[in-house]
Amino acid sequence: MQTRELGRTGQYVSALGLGCMSMASDYAYGPSDAGEAVATLHRALDLGVTLWDTADVYGFGANEELLRQVLVPNRKSIFLATKFGFVADGAGGTRLDVRPERIAAACDASLQRLGIDTIDLYYAHRIDPAVPVEEMVGAMAALVQAGKVRYLGLSEASAASLRRAEATHPIAALQSEYSLFTRDVEADVLPACHELGVSLVAFSPLGRGLLTTAGPQLAAQDLRRSMPRFSEELADANAPLVASLRAVATEKGISVAQLALAWLLAKDEHLIPIPGTKRLRYLEENAAAANVRLTAVDQHRIATLLAAHPVVGARYNEGGLKLVNR
Repeated sequence: MQTRELGRTGQYVSALGLGCMSMASDYAYGPSDAGEAVATLHRALDLGVTLWDTADVYGFGANEELLRQVLVPNRKSIFLATKFGFVADGAGGTRLDVRPERIAAACDASLQRLGIDTIDLYYAHRIDPAVPVEEMVGAMAALVQAGKVRYLGLSEASAASLRRAEATHPIAALQSEYSLFTRDVEADVLPACHELGVSLVAFSPLGRGLLTTAGPQLAAQDLRRSMPRFSEELADANAPLVASLRAVATEKGISVAQLALAWLLAKDEHLIPIPGTKRLRYLEENAAAANVRLTAVDQHRIATLLAAHPVVGARYNEGGLKLVNR
């Protein structure tokens, strides 16, 4: 596995990370299997996939506790990222709470569940317009000074919020959805990251499975059922783009997932995709994408397909879009 520098920190992480959200929650992409999830984590280490991404809200702490089984005995080999921000709302859902006064307690709780002394990369899961970015990041910076966190990050933040945060304390990474299906970061977020020396960590780089496995047959509790582009009619509308991309991948002798990840890796040397999976076979397939090289002809062909088949449907429902700081 190749490595990439995280921002301008001098810290190198695997060029492809591992999104761990689905490993301990049936809500995220179907039923979970703790045994296979742990096996997948061990295999990630074998493959050199050492950037692992989780959050305190995934499984309401269960995800961090599951990772602990592999993280603790292999601590020196893993660069662990987690997030704070979403809390239970008492009605089975979540609400955003990034108030400075609760950040230290959230960090301590994550450290306890993970069984470690220091979080490598600590993200604010979302930006709350009611909480000044400077105050939130200031409270996060106190965790760095206390030795509980090494580097700071933001998730789904605008270019303006990133600049305000960076003026308060160095930001190593900005995490946002970015894929062949979701490209809004190209307008100003990715340029701002490049300008400031901040890594863009791309989550859902396979379009949440729209490019590979997902369709209208989603399980009843699957969170994607709330996302417009996963409705049956919109999935059909996006089918021509999916079919065209698969044809390109087949010609190159790779999977369409590998094509999508290679496309992202070629965008910027500080861009780090974190495809999520809880299954060994998908982990191995994704990791192999780090060795795929797209020619200028390949990239032009993909750009032509994207222009010819604009993606139909929003990535979140109305409530989810309100939480995106753009």
